[in-house]
Amino acid sequence: MLDVQDCFLVVVDMQGRLAELMYERDLLFKNIRILIKAAKLLSIPILWTQQKPQAIGITIPQISELLTENEPASRRGRGPINKACFSCCGLDEFNDKISALARKQVMLCGIEAHVCIYQTAIELIASGKEVHVIADAVSSRTKENKQIALDRMITEGVKLSSVEMAVFEILKTAEHPQFKEVIQLVK
Repeated sequence: MLDVQDCFLVVVDMQGRLAELMYERDLLFKNIRILIKAAKLLSIPILWTQQKPQAIGITIPQISELLTENEPASRRGRGPINKACFSCCGLDEFNDKISALARKQVMLCGIEAHVCIYQTAIELIASGKEVHVIADAVSSRTKENKQIALDRMITEGVKLSSVEMAVFEILKTAEHPQFKEVIQLVK
């Protein structure tokens, strides 16, 4: 199960024109926003990536505004990790940031499930991480590609979760100090 002291969130490539083409995009955007807000309330570290932003565009405002607002001075200016490789793990900067976190559980959300999410998940597992793909917070341009990716990730050791399932796993109890704030996000 996810543990607040041992997990972190990775938001993958929620960018420009590509994000707008995703299967069930409105639900995708909503669910990723919930995950980010919950992570912030629970002080869970968040990393975010952009795939070739000069070609695809930058992170959509609905997502980037949550990732940059009220950043503490120690985080200000970090911004997204820009990449050209499909797997986030193909970039030393990403791997260095993960190592610095010293946490073993990774929650993945973003796009596209059958490319960057899939390849990142598989490489994170190979590096010894416990990978939780948040199924209702990932997508592809087609429903079929999303489903194929989820099916294949399961067979390769990924743990599937949903936004609510992940959030309640992390909270563990209705007596958690942030329970009332977090529950408002999923209502």
